[in-house]
Amino acid sequence: MTSIAIIGAGPGLGFAAAHRFGREGFAVALISRTKDKVDEMARALAVDGIEAGGYAADVRDRGALTSALESAAAELGTIEVLQYSPVPSREFLRPVLETTVEDLAAATEFSILAPAAAVSQVLPGMAELGRGTILLVNGSSAANPNGNVAGTSTAFAAESAYGTMLHEALAPQGIHVGQLIIPGAIGGGDPLFAPDALADRLWSIHSGRGPFRTTVTDPSAG
Repeated sequence: MTSIAIIGAGPGLGFAAAHRFGREGFAVALISRTKDKVDEMARALAVDGIEAGGYAADVRDRGALTSALESAAAELGTIEVLQYSPVPSREFLRPVLETTVEDLAAATEFSILAPAAAVSQVLPGMAELGRGTILLVNGSSAANPNGNVAGTSTAFAAESAYGTMLHEALAPQGIHVGQLIIPGAIGGGDPLFAPDALADRLWSIHSGRGPFRTTVTDPSAG
């Protein structure tokens, strides 16, 4: 059995994606800062017959993050799918003129260096499998800079550039890199943004292996 590692797993999109991929036969590694939270989610998945495990790591601690991924692969099977979808910190969501150098450095750690570390950790396993998927989940500022959320907007743009380059470089190895842009509140009442609907989009990106970017509001995507 292979696994999906969901970095930033929470009760909304993370849990929905865990169910969606778990139903398709994946074991699920749930990674977040709070061990009790991901352990509770893993128990809930087990009730539905999905093998899952919880792992604690702050994405700004690259050593802890790569150790969590290493443990997940050893316990649940090679990581075939990596989903990077942690919720940005409030300090990254300030207007550009209120955003400090320190804010930008932290956003860079969160949205560029952490996913790069995670990708580096899982790529050897994917290469050995001869297949794999890296899923990057971002808000609309990844595609359209928004001066009201300057830290995230800056770092998301760089994450998008990194993902685009990976998409091109890894395709010959059978590894797909895809980005889901969610320009709205998850679970805010619009069925397009319901966690289960977004999880279906992520599954479609994995299984369809289309272009790098999918935007939720594009009816032809997913």
